[in-house]
Amino acid sequence: MVWRRAQAIGLLAVSVVAYWCLLQHGAFPPGSEEPRERRGRAETGAGPELEQEATSPAHGPPEDWMLRQRAYPRGIPAGALSRAATAADRVDAETARHTPAVLAPKWTLVGPTNIGGRVLDIALDPALPNTLYVAAATGGVWKSADAGATFTPLWPSNYPQAIGAIAAASDGTLLAGTGEASAGGGSLAYGGDGVYRSTDRGKTWANTGLSTSGAIGRIAVDPKDPKRVFVAAAGSLFNPGGERGLYRSTDEGITWTRVRAGANSTTGAVDVAIDPLNPNRVYVAMWDHIRSPDLRRYSGAGSGLFRSIDGGTKWKRLGGGLPPSTTDLGRIGLAVAPSNPSRLYAVVIRSGGVLEGFYSSSNGGDSWTKLPSDVQLTRSQATYGWWFGRVWVDPADENHVFVGGVPLMESFEGGRGWREEYEPHVDHHAMVWDDNVPGRVYLGTDGGVYRSDVNGAGEWVKAKYEPYTQFYTVDVGEQDSTHLVGGTQDNGSLRSYPGAWNEYYGGDGLANLISYEDLNAVYACAQYGYCARSTDGGDTFFDFTRATISARRNWLTPLVFDPNDPSVMYYAGDRLNRSTDGGQTWQVISPDLAGGPGRDKQYPFGTITTVAAAKTSASTILVGTDDGRLWFTTNLGQGWTHAQDPDLPSYWITRVAVDPANAKVAYATYSGYRAGVDEPYVVRTSDGGATWANITGNLPPAPVNDIVVHSKMLYVGTDVGVYLTRDSGRTWLSLGLGLPRTPVTDIRLHASTRTLFAATYGRGIYRIKLQAR
Repeated sequence: MVWRRAQAIGLLAVSVVAYWCLLQHGAFPPGSEEPRERRGRAETGAGPELEQEATSPAHGPPEDWMLRQRAYPRGIPAGALSRAATAADRVDAETARHTPAVLAPKWTLVGPTNIGGRVLDIALDPALPNTLYVAAATGGVWKSADAGATFTPLWPSNYPQAIGAIAAASDGTLLAGTGEASAGGGSLAYGGDGVYRSTDRGKTWANTGLSTSGAIGRIAVDPKDPKRVFVAAAGSLFNPGGERGLYRSTDEGITWTRVRAGANSTTGAVDVAIDPLNPNRVYVAMWDHIRSPDLRRYSGAGSGLFRSIDGGTKWKRLGGGLPPSTTDLGRIGLAVAPSNPSRLYAVVIRSGGVLEGFYSSSNGGDSWTKLPSDVQLTRSQATYGWWFGRVWVDPADENHVFVGGVPLMESFEGGRGWREEYEPHVDHHAMVWDDNVPGRVYLGTDGGVYRSDVNGAGEWVKAKYEPYTQFYTVDVGEQDSTHLVGGTQDNGSLRSYPGAWNEYYGGDGLANLISYEDLNAVYACAQYGYCARSTDGGDTFFDFTRATISARRNWLTPLVFDPNDPSVMYYAGDRLNRSTDGGQTWQVISPDLAGGPGRDKQYPFGTITTVAAAKTSASTILVGTDDGRLWFTTNLGQGWTHAQDPDLPSYWITRVAVDPANAKVAYATYSGYRAGVDEPYVVRTSDGGATWANITGNLPPAPVNDIVVHSKMLYVGTDVGVYLTRDSGRTWLSLGLGLPRTPVTDIRLHASTRTLFAATYGRGIYRIKLQAR
């Protein structure tokens, strides 16, 4: 197997499972084999050992950062995204009415189009050859009419962009379920608002209910009766109750009836399968799970497998060798073998996200056999098996089975032996065979869509055009605005050069920087602050993580330049580190500025999330933390002041910025929801941090992720678009047309060309030419 290799990012003391996971996600220790791809070789820098093993990028599932900041401190209010979208529509209308010049400029997609992003489900068109539909995690629904080579968007930009499931009925009707059921995914920043239906192959969509379902795990359509549809509603992750469980429609998704409720208010349905020969035989996997911002419970007594033999009216819990109802039972993935529907398979996850076992039934679920433990299958689930929960069976061979995991696992012996199938990417969520083309199978991963024409036997072709990459960050070269770098979910750190977008640093890509004086001085980070520097544009890297000191480091550990000298840099865990030689050596200049770790030790909490240095005062620095603490120093860290204004919110600080013309003027933006109220937050100080004023104004009620100060203009990136103000926040206006309404996680201004770049979480990077005032 050819691994997704990348450069070393630190000497790690990890367990066997965690180490393997680290390899899979693109991080190798010093001395490892040089990557086959063009990604560079790291050298370990001098410095102390990392203080806490939990900072390793092998610890914890992908993207919890994206979810936690929006949920802090009390979870996300129901319907938050739809209210934000409605408010965004009002701002758009007001902008168009009074200042059309601001709204008129068009946003342009920069890319990438060749990388892709997380695909959670795939459906084939029943009549049109080579036509498929995919559910992009935070990018809506997409269609390919050329066997998965290129994709075009089908989803309205003002609809919820998180798509958890998609299905096509035999008459061509499409059903899409909003909200991602893989707990912990960035799509869960907002739950979905139910099921959408299209009768014209995705040209138009209508919401048909289940508005409080939170997340949809799977949609199954009766192969003999397209009007009979089942939806597995997982429920809101943070709030019990709501429309969770298994729902049935007998009018092709127009109306719904719950036919299987959970055992308690935290149990929903996550998977459903129909016997293709006897559609009255239906199976459902129930999952008992709930979480708070700093603690997860992804198992419970309500989890289990159930069967109906009368089309979903009456249900029986399946035992006969399956695990009993216990608080340790987690997510279950199930599959029915199309060539022999009496053959069933189930992958069972227990608390801690680890594999409990793989089970097989030869009699339609009456009895089950737990197959012998397999080391490869076990480690494929790592410690977050609930991220996958998928089993697929070759329609021509009941013993040819696949299980989703970090690698794609394949068995030719009905689960009695496993191998890691060659695949070009990690993390697998969707798989479907084309009945009209023998041997053709499509695969959905965190890296997009792949096709095999040899039944998945080691030959996968990647889609050529799929612009739904999830970006955390973006930076642009001052000397050349075509030089872009950015960090992405599970696709590493990407660069736009030379020639085409490519991954140049592994893991989940986070902080990425290009020196504003030297295009070849590039910095890239993986999760939890594993960072390195390059002097040749990213071809080779030198790790500096071990030269820094912090006990806890955020998933997106801040790394920033001083605006006066790019050789002066700041890196922050729970303490602020400063370098004066371009990141080669570091000194700590602060105490622990956060409130300490949270309850869940797998996710570092109590960390610095953002840093800004003043251009007009070399000794003034501002920092913010994930627990809502705002600090500033005016003597380069010799003393720190905690901002105590009673009007400051107490939740996750996403960005701080200092006015480049006046060190006493600064800004802070926030994510999360204060006391359960969905509202944005932007604050301003004009006296060096002593007092702060709320300048949120008419911004839509959604997290504000970044702020750029330019001349007398302010620009913010939010979960529902980019906005500007000319009057210090009294009135905010929409910026430009054509930007998909998916979270804008980072914005960067290229001042000399007056071009603003926006990194979106699900639709790639966009740019817009700013109008002169």
